[in-house]
Amino acid sequence: MTFNIAKYEMAATTFLEQAFAELDAGDLRQASEKGWGAAAEVVKAIAEKRGWDHRRHEDLYVCVDSIATEIQDNTVLASFNNAGQLHTNFYEGWLAEGNVRVGLDEVKRFVQRVTPLLES
Repeated sequence: MTFNIAKYEMAATTFLEQAFAELDAGDLRQASEKGWGAAAEVVKAIAEKRGWDHRRHEDLYVCVDSIATEIQDNTVLASFNNAGQLHTNFYEGWLAEGNVRVGLDEVKRFVQRVTPLLES
């Protein structure tokens, strides 16, 4: 595993832990941003492993589409879109705590679902 892949994978794990800690502390914006970060970083790790572009937000969405095709699971598309909504919440702050909690649970499932691609 290259350094960048390991770096992205570790960041995804760290951000996911931080997201739930921020949620428990009541900081919904930071929780939301860390949730987005967890999803984005695991996608970057997979993209790096496969040699895909991943520097822009648009690239990440293209990567997730490729991941969904590879694993034949379109639910990852909705999960990543949810992470994008959390990212927007960092700037707008309009999601209620329940929305953020459900969003973070979805991000956690997304990360768990796609992380095995780093082993293949």
